[in-house]
Amino acid sequence: MSTIWMGIAPRATTTSVIVMTGPTETILKATLSREPSHPRALPTLLEAIALWEGAKVRAALGADDRRSGFDSNLYRDVFGASCEPLFEVDVVPLGRVRRDRRRDVRGLGDMRDARQLVLAEAWR
Repeated sequence: MSTIWMGIAPRATTTSVIVMTGPTETILKATLSREPSHPRALPTLLEAIALWEGAKVRAALGADDRRSGFDSNLYRDVFGASCEPLFEVDVVPLGRVRRDRRRDVRGLGDMRDARQLVLAEAWR
């Protein structure tokens, strides 16, 4: 079974999400509201991607004390749900993420932070 990689990068006013099947193949990207409207929104999104693609999702949820910290509902909503068989989520300090200067992800704004979360977690 293949693995789907997801990067979730909370920002000041939005949350960037990128889903990849490998280091170069992006299958979904989105700019969402900073906070989900429902406590099951993030686990449900992870489950939906896993069910759609027929593969387990490994997600990296970015955290940066200077920018987003752990004040987002995203962190609360995913803890306790990450034991689901369809996905797992790791919180990754954004300081660990190497900034990539490539421009291969276009549209919906700059997704480099979310993409680098995926790559940092994939190669860990």
